[in-house]
Amino acid sequence: MVEIPQDHRPAGATHTHDDVCQWLDNHPRFHLHFTPTSSSWINLVERWFRALTDKALRRGIFQSVPDLVTSIQEYIDAHNNDPRPYLRTATAESILSKVARGRIAREKVS
Repeated sequence: MVEIPQDHRPAGATHTHDDVCQWLDNHPRFHLHFTPTSSSWINLVERWFRALTDKALRRGIFQSVPDLVTSIQEYIDAHNNDPRPYLRTATAESILSKVARGRIAREKVS
């Protein structure tokens, strides 16, 4: 059975349930990646909402809530018609190097 590290098992989390672990065992193509809630994936969500706001909502005039909902749905439909995956351009080494430089700079200040 899939072993999920104890420190990655929030109480009551569905992804740690025995049925989920069994399903993952039966479907080796799928892998869970545990991301802390403060990690960079949230930046992608925020980026998407910024684009929605900039391209569909800002300076818009909506006569009613249904008009607003229609505008949001039209943006979603257009966005989904031309999907583009997010591609990371930074390597793990460059990120770790940047973190190390940041720590050195912080130590100089304190």
